[in-house]
Amino acid sequence: MMNADPQELAKFSELAHRWWDPESEFRPLHQINPLRLGWIEQQVPVAGKRVLDVGCGGGILAEAMAQRGAKVLGIDLADKPLKVAQLHAMETGVTGVEYREVSAETLAAEQPGSFDVVTCMEMLEHVPDPSSVVRAVTALVKPGGWAFFSTINRNPKSFLFAIVGAEHILKLLPKGTHEYAKFIRPSELARWCRDSGLTIGETQGMQYNPLTRRYWLSGDTSVNYLVACRKPGA
Repeated sequence: MMNADPQELAKFSELAHRWWDPESEFRPLHQINPLRLGWIEQQVPVAGKRVLDVGCGGGILAEAMAQRGAKVLGIDLADKPLKVAQLHAMETGVTGVEYREVSAETLAAEQPGSFDVVTCMEMLEHVPDPSSVVRAVTALVKPGGWAFFSTINRNPKSFLFAIVGAEHILKLLPKGTHEYAKFIRPSELARWCRDSGLTIGETQGMQYNPLTRRYWLSGDTSVNYLVACRKPGA
């Protein structure tokens, strides 16, 4: 069984043509991308590294990492966003980034221990079995390499902010973008990481002010949060 929800794939495919419009439904991704990339590079500079972006969508993070000098492979199971990513890279002349329609689990069987850095951002809350993705990410990272995850906490505040606020009141995201039951507590993600063999490093929260329309990183992990991990080894 493929670890993917057909409805989730269809949802993002329908919006694929708007992925690179910074005023579209994907505006939050454009706004948070400098924050998450900067945080990743605080842990490990990506220049010269072989990097995998799991659930890359239209390629916003993948392309940004390539611009920093990384050799990037972006993977996803939604074909339309991948085509948008490929086209955008051609239009902008960005080199060092490739895209492939393949699951993390399949790629882990093909290329275990092949990447210095693996990112999996805003993706775990959209798959049926997120722990399987964590195991695949761990398998894909080289010994001594880094894995980065970001997702949404599961609690009343995250329901209020990420679904009621972001989707229904502020309309930052299309209605139905997220399902509360698929949100992941930091303790759950930490357990999956440890069970798969990763060592957990820094955890950061991400907050948003609707009045200033500004995002920033903080120690508050009650809604959006990011986790940096390392795979023991060389």
